Amino acid sequence: MEFIHPVLNAQVDAIGGHYTITREQRLPHADGEILYFAGHAVVERSCCGPGGCGYALVAGHIVSLCSGLSPEGRLISVIETVRAEGYAEIAKVIRLKEGVTQVHFLCTDCHYEVVF
Repeated sequence: MEFIHPVLNAQVDAIGGHYTITREQRLPHADGEILYFAGHAVVERSCCGPGGCGYALVAGHIVSLCSGLSPEGRLISVIETVRAEGYAEIAKVIRLKEGVTQVHFLCTDCHYEVVF
């Protein structure tokens, strides 16, 4: 599937706060190199009170890195999503490497599965 790279270091506002993706990373893996992004979220406008977390977004195994451009000029890579059986192992490695509390895996239907 084609994956459009997010804009790094751009704050995205949401109803309860904001999030920022700060870096793009590649992780060696037996099934093929993995493309993922790390960032942080801040909850500052919520009725439940303030908070935040560090997180990672796993796009998937790299088939072709930076193989095109979107109409908006953002990089496009071709990826294969990670099989669910690999989530726990990969999430553990990323959590230790990045110091994040949650890892989101892109699924084939364009939603994310979260591993804490």
